Amino acid sequence: MEAKYDFARKYREQILKCSKCGFCQAVCPVYGSTIRPALNARGKMLILKEVMDGEIELDDKLIETLFQCTTCASCFENCPSDVNVPEIIKQVRKDMVHIGSCHPAFKGMNDVLKKHTNIYAEDEPEDFERERNKRAEYVYFIGCVGSYREDEATIAALDLLDRLEVDYTLIDEVCCSGVLEDVGYQLNQDLAKINVERILVTGAKKVITGCPYCWRTFNNRSEYTEIKDRGVEILHITQLLKDLNLNVKTDKRVTYHDPCDLGRHCGIYEEPRETIRKIAPNFVEMPNNRENALCCGAGGGVRGAFAKNSIAMARRRLKEAEDVDAEVVLTDCNSCIHNLANAKLRKQKFKIYTTTEFINKLMEEQNRGHVTQNKIK
Repeated sequence: MEAKYDFARKYREQILKCSKCGFCQAVCPVYGSTIRPALNARGKMLILKEVMDGEIELDDKLIETLFQCTTCASCFENCPSDVNVPEIIKQVRKDMVHIGSCHPAFKGMNDVLKKHTNIYAEDEPEDFERERNKRAEYVYFIGCVGSYREDEATIAALDLLDRLEVDYTLIDEVCCSGVLEDVGYQLNQDLAKINVERILVTGAKKVITGCPYCWRTFNNRSEYTEIKDRGVEILHITQLLKDLNLNVKTDKRVTYHDPCDLGRHCGIYEEPRETIRKIAPNFVEMPNNRENALCCGAGGGVRGAFAKNSIAMARRRLKEAEDVDAEVVLTDCNSCIHNLANAKLRKQKFKIYTTTEFINKLMEEQNRGHVTQNKIK
């Protein structure tokens, strides 16, 4: 009998490979915050098997279960049967959208990007007081969260690039729209075309992204291949910083949160640590780090659709920072810093920054110290 849904045609064998061992349950951030078996990968695979067998329908009753996944890939990383759960879930969501069954938050996101150039539907982006669309060696691509929600972190990143005398330009960027593919929709080709054209016209040799998801989109989506075909390299800002001489240090106890998009999805683990170790001799790892890092709960659309559980996931992560007595928590994803900052409890005394924001802060403090010394002389 022919499969009813694309997920069954593409991933039936993988779904059946699930041995129900529970390794995924032990590492699933959604399960860890809700203790609901249906919400971890094993539970989802059992449900999808029932759908394939015709025992239950793929309909609105399954929205809460199948759309409540951050696609963090921790389950895939730890699966002894090598079941690629994030890709299965993304295809299931596409099937559900196709039949008209979708979480309203995700439908709203897709509708917004048909009419606006950013996921927040805002018409006035932060100017950042930088020249745009000029010819330069680098394009710095900010991303929606950095442009409209975490603008202080973006200003610090731009200030740092200025201090390091990096020859860069901003562009009149629009949403890369890659996130739409995580929630059941197609990447917006019109927006992608605008970004490609505006990047190429600068003559830049490299694009620096402040957002790991933008890095994934530019490197992995066919709509953006023209950038790389023209010989332009796509870098995350952590890949740039590791080779630069920063000349600042802190004696604070610093820890690092690996963003899922940067770590498990992009394989970028060592670059940020190389930079952090140069500036923070008292660097300490959280118990779960690198490929085993706990998800902050922001990905896969969960922050927008299931805010309470998203914050609970972030608090689980911050408890680890508290347990290692960190004074500073660094990360390299604006979505992570947004969620972690919102989840931080008043009693928790550590500060949360992007790595670029923290380095820029250290440089500002160093410069103020030099000015003070000169005045004393």
